[in-house]
Parts: sequence; C-alpha cells; structure tokens
Amino acid sequence: MDLSKKQNKIVGVTYGYAGYQMIQQARQMIADGLLGEIRIVNMQFAHGFHNQAVELQAESTRWRVTPKFAGPSYVLGDLATHPLFVAETMAPQLNIKRLMCSRQSFVPSRAPLEDNAFVLMEYDNGAVGSMWTSAVNSGAMHSQKVRIVGEKASIEWWDEHPNQLSYEVQGEPARILERGMPYLSPNALADDRIGGGHPEGLFEAWANLYRRYAQAIDATDRDDRAFLQDFWYPDVEAGLHGVYWVEQCVKSADAGSQWVDFTLP
Repeated sequence: MDLSKKQNKIVGVTYGYAGYQMIQQARQMIADGLLGEIRIVNMQFAHGFHNQAVELQAESTRWRVTPKFAGPSYVLGDLATHPLFVAETMAPQLNIKRLMCSRQSFVPSRAPLEDNAFVLMEYDNGAVGSMWTSAVNSGAMHSQKVRIVGEKASIEWWDEHPNQLSYEVQGEPARILERGMPYLSPNALADDRIGGGHPEGLFEAWANLYRRYAQAIDATDRDDRAFLQDFWYPDVEAGLHGVYWVEQCVKSADAGSQWVDFTLP
C-alpha cells in the first residue's frame, strides 16, 4: 500500500462479484435509507465441489489446501472474502468492531486449513453479522448470498441469479428487482450492455470492475481528487482489509473461538 502511494499508482483487487449491477442498486437503496438502520448482515459462500479430497486428483485445487501456497486459511480466504466485500460495497458505512470464528477440516488431510467455517461479527453501529463459508456443502453450487436486514426492509442478492435483487418490505409482498429495468437507480443502469431480460454474467461483472480501474487510473493521472473521493472500486485497502479479516478469523478459531478485536493496523 505504501509503495502504491509513493509511486502514485492504483492497485485493483478482483473481487469480481462486486461488479454486478445489482450490487450498485443495493448500495443506492441502502444509501437512500430504504432499509432504515442496518441491523443484520448475513453472508455465505458455501459450495459443495470439494466435499471429498478432490485435490488428490486435481492439481488446480491442490494449492488451495497447501499452507505453503495458500497461507493460514482455505475457504476463509478463497471464498469468504468475496461476499464480505460485496456486503461492504452495499453498506460501506458499516465497520466491523470484533469477530469470533469457528473453523473445521471435514476432509482431515486438509488440516490445519479449514474447508468449513462460521464467523460472527459485531459492527460499530450495533449491527451484527454472520458468515458461513464452506467447500463441503454437498449438493450446492456456489450458494453465495448476501442478505442485509434493516429496521424497515431487507435485501438479498444471490450470485446464481446475479441479475436479480430481492427487496422485502415488512408487511408487503416481496419484490424481485431485475437488472436493466428503468425503475433502477442510474448507477445500477450505467454499466448495462443489453436490456432487461437478457442476462449478463461474470465476464461482464469483471469488465465493469476493470472499467472502474481504468477510471481510477485516469483520475489519478489527472490528480482529480474530487472524483476519487466519491468513487469506489476494490482497491489496495480492500485487499488489506480482506487479508486482515482472514488473519483475525484464524486467530480467533485457533484460540478456541474467542472474540478478537478488529482494528486495522
């Protein structure tokens, strides 16, 4: 991070799911107060593709469960950091105060790295959060979801249906908001390539992020600090935040699932 500042360069981290347009819609709805005060953030990324020791045959998986390459964690780092950043993009006003983690190695050969973990979080505004991340959720595809619950309404996004956002107001029928429709915020429509009803996917979401990187590079080269102040993209601080979150989760789990403070160094 110091090097990027010294050389006046940006660093982009490919938290690719944040590039979906409905994440922008969720961010705008929360900023507009449609959910009210945020109370609960529920996150998960729990697939089932590694419910057996597939790494014994698949070299592409082996590095993920090898501490020499993966570091101190498997699914917390490889999976959970993605919905964590998506939730933080939706509700950037929330800051984690402390967390508690329990992690398991259901395929014993993966120990000490986990293939399943649960994390509880407390935020500085009094909200609470939870994360379930797993590679042994048998029968599941990605099962990456982010649900944010406010005092008036809730929203939920699921990466297997990324062009939709569930909007649920207490006492009213649940609504499914669709990408590309004119009732969405301008921010959610800005990256559309094709009209509603025609799905866009992960390649487009990544392209949306790379467009943001290009805009950030341009603004940095022009020293346009006003633009950068109100502009978001997964930057070096987002990457540092994710790494520190994983480290604190491991610290908590290895200490018997004790609560640990979350204060960025």
